[in-house]
Amino acid sequence: MMNRMACAALLFFSAQTANAVDLFNGRDFSGWELKTSPAAGVDSVFRMLPGGVVASTGQPSGFLATLNTYRNYKLHVEWRWSGKPGNGGILLHISDGPLDRVWPLSLQVQTKRGNAGDLLPMAGASFAEALTSAAGAEPRIKGHTAPDSERPVGEWNVCDIVSRDGKVEVTINGVYQNSVADSQPASGRIGFQLEGAPYELRHVEIVELN
Repeated sequence: MMNRMACAALLFFSAQTANAVDLFNGRDFSGWELKTSPAAGVDSVFRMLPGGVVASTGQPSGFLATLNTYRNYKLHVEWRWSGKPGNGGILLHISDGPLDRVWPLSLQVQTKRGNAGDLLPMAGASFAEALTSAAGAEPRIKGHTAPDSERPVGEWNVCDIVSRDGKVEVTINGVYQNSVADSQPASGRIGFQLEGAPYELRHVEIVELN
């Protein structure tokens, strides 16, 4: 059964959908920047499919990021694996700074199969809560708190994220899975990782909050 916090978050998100903006325009990738190693053109990695679906090859390693920055918002993302499920993530608050290999300073919401909803402070990012990974282990993780709520391979998964002044809450398929406070950075760009596995996105929608 969905807990009260998850119910409230989803109801609030539904009430705000009239103000939602789709971060993909359905035609091209204007408003986005691709950073990979080795360097690749966005059209060689991502494709616009009918019905507003965005398909990714998942490689080379790197990330696709918005040009705009965001701080207080509700973000809705739907994703599924195109073939064998693999590794990936939604990057929040991407900011300038030294990269961790190809990964930017950011907070990752994990979409890796079996780990959806984990939160990872990337390349020097931080938050108030303790990590659940072993001391010194990499990657550094605060694991999701409820039982796995991913859907079977081939079905669409739904991630709803609320970010407000450094507090980030994550719901996966209607199940409240994680939250952190005092995240740093508390604002920045939004993006998607490339970690080798092809995947698809749709309904990547944001509602900015006051």
